[in-house]
Parts: sequence; C-alpha cells; structure tokens
Amino acid sequence: MAFLNKLKEKAFGEFIDIIEWTDDTSDTMIWRFPRYNAEIKNGAQLTVRETQVAVLVNEGQFADIYQPGRYQLTTANMPILTTIRGWKYGFNSPFKVDVYFVNTKQFLNLRWGTANPIMMRDPEFGPIRMRAFGSYCFRVEPDPTKFIRNVAGTDGNFTTDSVTDQLRNFVITKFTDYLGESKIAALDLAANLNEFSLGLTTALKDDFAEYGIELTKFLVENISLPDEVEKALDRRTSMGVIGNMTAYTQMQFADSIKDSANNPAGGGNLAGDAMGAGIGLAMAGQMAQQMTNPQGGQYTQPQQGTPPPIPHQTVYHVALNGVQQGPYPIAQLQLMAQQGQLTPDTLVWTTGMPAWVAAKTVVELNQFFNTTPPPLT
Repeated sequence: MAFLNKLKEKAFGEFIDIIEWTDDTSDTMIWRFPRYNAEIKNGAQLTVRETQVAVLVNEGQFADIYQPGRYQLTTANMPILTTIRGWKYGFNSPFKVDVYFVNTKQFLNLRWGTANPIMMRDPEFGPIRMRAFGSYCFRVEPDPTKFIRNVAGTDGNFTTDSVTDQLRNFVITKFTDYLGESKIAALDLAANLNEFSLGLTTALKDDFAEYGIELTKFLVENISLPDEVEKALDRRTSMGVIGNMTAYTQMQFADSIKDSANNPAGGGNLAGDAMGAGIGLAMAGQMAQQMTNPQGGQYTQPQQGTPPPIPHQTVYHVALNGVQQGPYPIAQLQLMAQQGQLTPDTLVWTTGMPAWVAAKTVVELNQFFNTTPPPLT
C-alpha cells in the first residue's frame, strides 16, 4: 500500500493537470503558479476566474494570454506557444512553461501624502509651506504584458507594496507642479479640492500607463497650512467675529490681568498684583465713564453715596507690527511697556498730535522706559 501511495505522489508531482489560482489576499497583483520542476500535462485544465488574467511565459518569452473562463490546454487554444515550440501537427508529451495569474481587480484606497512640506508663493501670505494627502485607485491594464515586463518581472508574488512607492513619487511631483501652476490662494484651496482631484487624475494617467497601470481615481482629501499660518487665521477669525479691534485688545488686556492674578508662581509679587489690580480698576472706571457719557459732554451729578467719576485721561493709539491699535489709557501703556510690547521706538498718536511720534518723545510715556535707578553718591 505504501508503494502505491509513493507511486501516486510521484505521478502527481511530475504532471500538472489542473492550473488555477484562488486569491485569498487583498493586495496581490501577480501570482506565479508553482510549477517548479513538474511538467504541465497535455490537455491540462486552466481555470481563470473573474478579475484574473492568465499569461503563459515560455523561457522568458510571452506566449498566450487567457481571459476569465475554463480552458483545456491544447494546440487549438495555445496558438502562440504552439508556434514557439514548433508543434505543427499537435503534441502528446507534457511541456514546461511559467503561468502567471494577474489580478485585474481595482485596488482601492491606496494612500499618498507629502513627506516634506511643499514651498509655494501665496498672493496673501507670501512664501508658505503646505502639506497634502489623499488616496487613489488603480488596476492593471487589460493587456498585462507591459506591467509584467516593466514592473513585476519574474517576481512570483508581486503585491501593491512593491509598486506604490514609485507611484507615490509620480503623485507628489505632479501635485507639486499642479499646485504651483494653479496660483490659487491658500484660503481658497479647500473650495477647489474636487477640481484638483479631477485635474490630477488626468495629468497622472500617462505616468501610470507607462507601467501598464490604469489610474481610475485620484483624490486630494486635504491641503493643510503651517501651524503659524493657521494660528494667524484663527486670530483673524476671532477679530472678525468681535468686529471691534479696540474692544478685542481691551479684552486681551483684561484676560492677561486675570491670568497674572491666578498665577502667583509666574514671577508676580504683591506690588505687581496691587499695580495690576489698580490698572484693572482704572480701566473699568474708564469703560464705565465711556458708557455713561460716550459723547464726552458734562457728566451728570452722581447718585448719593457713589464716588465721583474718574477725571479724563489721555489715551493713545499705538502702532504694533504695522497695525494701528488702541486707544489705550496711560495705565495700560505702562503695563505694555513692562511686558515689552511698548518700546521707546514704538509709534504713538493722540488727539492734538500732527503726526505719529516715537513713545520716547512723549514725556508722560518716556518715564516708563527710564527705570534704571541713578548711581549711588
């Protein structure tokens, strides 16, 4: 009985009569039938399933290609191989060829992204760096010989990981060129992702086709701005929502006082806290004054038991980073000088001045910068 089993194994090992591929993977593009040293039997059954193509290769030379279906390998359905091997009148003996199964299904959701930021010139922000990412889909062309010859070669188990790196290089190069030529402002890119995707699908088709691959869809899912630009946009959005630059600045100043009071470990002391509280009270009084008499006329007699209104204070507009801000009261300008926001060369202006002047030229502001004590005598 053992002798018969060995004889049966030897017979099956030498002659192959069923050729098929049951694909249980999601990323295999080419699979070579494991013939090894065995020979394909005359009249062997070849089964090609849907989304597959079978290619017969004889000593490195492409022979017959089979679309989905069931075939019995004879001289009748192997015309190219029959011609190569010189089978003019049919054959009865086994033969040796490599059989490659090519997966023709569509490979979906392959990711791409910019490994390094892309430099571009934006009409509003100037030179900026941008990143982008997305996905694409492709499949092997109906005639797989170009793909096997140019990409897979003799690899008997070729997957999408083996080709996506090169395809990603095509994508990044084309995307960078397309982004620069579009001259679309950074703030308008999100509204043009669909147009970008369609344009790049067309632009990349020829590059993919050189490898025997058909690009079916290309998607640009996101184009992101640098963190600095996004923070600037957030600030601009906040100011746009507030609508009043003066109110926004006063709100920031009030928040800074609150943060300082809540952070005693941040270098503050009792004197600093008292000064901050005094400045806050001065600002509150000024705002109350503006609310009570916005036209600057004579104030009404305060109610019995309430303190008199704070005397009128000079307020100054300040030019910070080329942007006019304010007006600010003297107390607030003093705090800004302590925080380094107001410097001796900062331009200021108040009612009655013919032009903007440096803060150090204004007597009541210059005192904020002369904080060095005189020498000991």
